[in-house]
Amino acid sequence: MAGRIVALALGALAAAVVTAAGFAAANTPHGGGHDHHHHKAEAAKTVPPNTPGFPNIKGGDFRLLDGQGRERTAKDPTGRPQLLFFGYATCQAICSVALPRIAEAVDELERRGVAVTPVLITVDPARDTVQTLEPALRKHHPRFVGLTGSDAALAAAYRAFQVDRKVVFTHPDHGDVYAHGSYIYLLGADGRFLTLLPPVLGPERIAEVVKGYLD
Repeated sequence: MAGRIVALALGALAAAVVTAAGFAAANTPHGGGHDHHHHKAEAAKTVPPNTPGFPNIKGGDFRLLDGQGRERTAKDPTGRPQLLFFGYATCQAICSVALPRIAEAVDELERRGVAVTPVLITVDPARDTVQTLEPALRKHHPRFVGLTGSDAALAAAYRAFQVDRKVVFTHPDHGDVYAHGSYIYLLGADGRFLTLLPPVLGPERIAEVVKGYLD
């Protein structure tokens, strides 16, 4: 069983590495001299359509519940941009990489003068309830927001961000183990989807790209 969890994690990381390669190619400036910084700034803001490893995601609104049972949409109520991930609290695969990386990126952005809200939408609503999800996430970062909701409300969010989820097997100690998305989504404060970030990027690189979109 443990081997299957490791295999899932490695598979998700491999997909993220492919995405990172496409991301690096899409965000590599060309040319030199005076135009180098201009190209670098523009590249940080643009991932061309059909970039290898990047799905064509438009994003969209959702209506889910946070840890206080309040309805939350894609628009951040505090007026901050958001780093969004789809996962679940007991995940031992890609979440064990992505959630700490998101927390590190949030802190790195804070040091650079940018306040960002980390958000997770659960793919395991049976176990990730309004009462249990946020306390688990806040072990990673005190501002982490955990969102859950009805099957229909969650399905709408999955469709908007092209997230596939399925139970791949049931662990005798940890219950259902899900395959799910491995991307981090950058949303504006207005909820608009801006770009994808693979979790294999370091927090400094994530912060650099986020600032490129927001500046």
